[in-house]
Amino acid sequence: MTADKLSPGMQQYLDIKQHYPDAFLLFRMGDFYELFYDDAVNAAQILEISLTSRNKNAENPIPMAGVPYHSAQQYIDVLVESGYKVAIAEQMEDPKEAKGVVKREVVQVITPGTVVDSSKPDSENNFLAALDRADGLYGLAYMDLVTGEFQVTSLSDFALVCGEIRNLRAREVVLGYELPEAEEQVLAGQMNLLLSQVDQALEDVQLLGDGLSKTEHQAAGKLLEYVHRTQMRELSHLKKAHHYEIRDFLQMDYASKASLDLTENARTGKKHGSLYWLMDETKTAMGGRLLRAWIQQPLIDRKRIVRRQNIVQDFLDHFFERSDLTESLKGVYDIERLASRVSFGKTNPKDLLQLAATLGNVPQIKAILQGMDSPHLAGLVEQMDEIPELAGLIDAAISPDAPHVITEGNIIQTGFDERLDKYRVIMRDGTGWIADMESKEREASGISNLKIEYNKKDGYYFHVTNSQLARVPSHFFRKATLKNSERFGTEELARIEGEMLEAREKSANLEYEIFMRIREEAGKYIQRLQSLATALATVDVLQSFAAVAEQQHLVRPDFTEERELRIEKGRHAVVEKVMGAQSYIPNSIVLDAATDIQLITGPNMSGKSTYMRQLAIIVIMAQMGSYVPAESASLPIFDAIFTRIGAADDLVSGQSTFMVEMMEANRAIRQASQHSLILFDELGRGTATYDGMALAQAIIEYIHDRTGAKTLFATHYHELTDLEHSLNRLENVHVATLEKDGQVTFLHKIEPGPADKSYGIHVAKIAGMPEDLLERADSILTMLEGQDRQSPAASPNPPTPAVRPQVSEQISLFAEEPENPVLEDLRQLDLYNMTPLEVLTAVAEMKKKL
Repeated sequence: MTADKLSPGMQQYLDIKQHYPDAFLLFRMGDFYELFYDDAVNAAQILEISLTSRNKNAENPIPMAGVPYHSAQQYIDVLVESGYKVAIAEQMEDPKEAKGVVKREVVQVITPGTVVDSSKPDSENNFLAALDRADGLYGLAYMDLVTGEFQVTSLSDFALVCGEIRNLRAREVVLGYELPEAEEQVLAGQMNLLLSQVDQALEDVQLLGDGLSKTEHQAAGKLLEYVHRTQMRELSHLKKAHHYEIRDFLQMDYASKASLDLTENARTGKKHGSLYWLMDETKTAMGGRLLRAWIQQPLIDRKRIVRRQNIVQDFLDHFFERSDLTESLKGVYDIERLASRVSFGKTNPKDLLQLAATLGNVPQIKAILQGMDSPHLAGLVEQMDEIPELAGLIDAAISPDAPHVITEGNIIQTGFDERLDKYRVIMRDGTGWIADMESKEREASGISNLKIEYNKKDGYYFHVTNSQLARVPSHFFRKATLKNSERFGTEELARIEGEMLEAREKSANLEYEIFMRIREEAGKYIQRLQSLATALATVDVLQSFAAVAEQQHLVRPDFTEERELRIEKGRHAVVEKVMGAQSYIPNSIVLDAATDIQLITGPNMSGKSTYMRQLAIIVIMAQMGSYVPAESASLPIFDAIFTRIGAADDLVSGQSTFMVEMMEANRAIRQASQHSLILFDELGRGTATYDGMALAQAIIEYIHDRTGAKTLFATHYHELTDLEHSLNRLENVHVATLEKDGQVTFLHKIEPGPADKSYGIHVAKIAGMPEDLLERADSILTMLEGQDRQSPAASPNPPTPAVRPQVSEQISLFAEEPENPVLEDLRQLDLYNMTPLEVLTAVAEMKKKL
């Protein structure tokens, strides 16, 4: 449509929309947020709302859809969860006082990475990441707009960048450089991230400070620019950008964390069945978030780990005090989020009451910690800032029954403000004054049914029916005439009405002003509240560690300077909790200074993967500062964990299971050090037998000779067990089985030495395969085992295995009697047309085949 055909309101919409082309524009019109044109068409489909049109009779009616303003948040949540941006255009003036079109402006842009009023559980962070590049390095900054957390690091290659973004579970990335097509395909195509371009950095000395590299400074500055551009307000709760190195924590890539079910069950996507589920005995939302962070980033600093262990021990030694502590923590609200609401100007009276309730619990929490009289707790005790002046202000000012809304009064306590109290006396007593006046005038006039009534048009008035008009006193003046009655006023009634209406209006305005002053005052304490929140969350997580240690019978691990690992009767605590302690069979794990690799053989379903995961979970729990599921544990401090457990096809990026497997293995052998832990499960199964076996052996030899990492390598290639003779730091272990009368029982117990057979057919039997199929498989297995097969693992550098016919070429799986292929060769010989030498050569070839 041309501009001259548009109404002023629609022109205003288009003028605003051109500045936000990549966002759904919610345009406030009265009690609705309206969307127009393509926004309306697309939103109607996504939100499942009605699509109508503006100017229906026009040649080109404008598509239109709308949502009520009071319930708009649920629709905004759906759009943002679907990966879109939403721009909110509000009316900036009262429509009754506006001259012409009501002035409207965008007051906030909500994106997947900047959601504040989140529908996510309180224990989850919502990180917004920013990426820049300079001098051959990537600068990565990320922020949680709700908690104010602000972190920055440098990374050397794009794979590390992707891994860190995956670990953060970020949904949006701010780009500060021109992204190559290949990188865009990974971020937008494969990782499904919303990408937003920002070219200018916001220089903020207070938030950026010193200590950041040039690349980090650019990434952090562009992140700040994007946040201020979308939120359009000062954000006083943002913390100073903190530089970190990924090597400061136990390194695990996204695939490893997923395969170990750290924060969610990889199969279900739920919390249940994860390490987080096991460890979460926290009582606060802040503690839940911190626990997630500690699981994602275990420590490698021995002093920090031991400091946490000491506090856990203190909590275990003081059962009754810990019980009182957990009760006190139940009264602690999410003051990190409350502080952000103050900064965003979204605080309501209920928020301030929750803040005061939390501050009211701090003295008790502090006293409990002091009563435990432990030097390990001294630092946390010092951080327990009671902020009595803020707590006292809120308690004195805000009514315990205050509503959520801040414009309708009944927020401020009586006795807090003298003017407000005066207004309330007038409003309360004014009703009595009017009742007294009504009684007095009824008696003086003799009008038995004289009443004082009220409506918005006429205010307070005396209602007199026509039959009583002769008795109306002279000081009454007429206000309105109706068919059967008239309305009268008096100077005294007008005075009381004026005082009451003024008190009502001024009271609501005054309460709003007082509340805003209190909110502004609360804003001065944001940094102290954030520091207190960190201390409370830390106490919560460490008491949770103690509670879990008590419930699950965990022990305190020791850390050794030697490259030696000893776990007595270790358990996979998550599996044990799901199965029940009576059903779980513990296993000891010993990798002494002379042993780097355990080669694990044994049947499927026997517990090899659980044994491997058990070690990883114990290491992670130990380096978090938690106790571990074992009778005793002595561990080195690992710098990284690499796993290749249960790879699957990555169809989006066009990679097969085997390719994913090889990529994960490649990351491990290239990045691992002698202080790392590697867990490889059934490596090499995704290709032909000899290919897989050769790759598996070469990888084992490479780790043994070059990497030196502690490694568990589970395999079905029994031929690889011969490596024990040539690799002096490798030992064989196997999963024990009990075989009796043709029935096999898996004992789930790891014992020294190699397994004697695979028991694959027994597993197929457990799975319910048809009996005749199992019998046929058994006969085929017997025949194959009778063939002389050379192991490629017989020596460190085995000869290339001879090419053999595939089993499918040797026999038909459903034939009654398989025929030897040499018989067919014999039938094909044309003896009468062959020389004696040719016959001799043919027979020699047949003998060779046999």
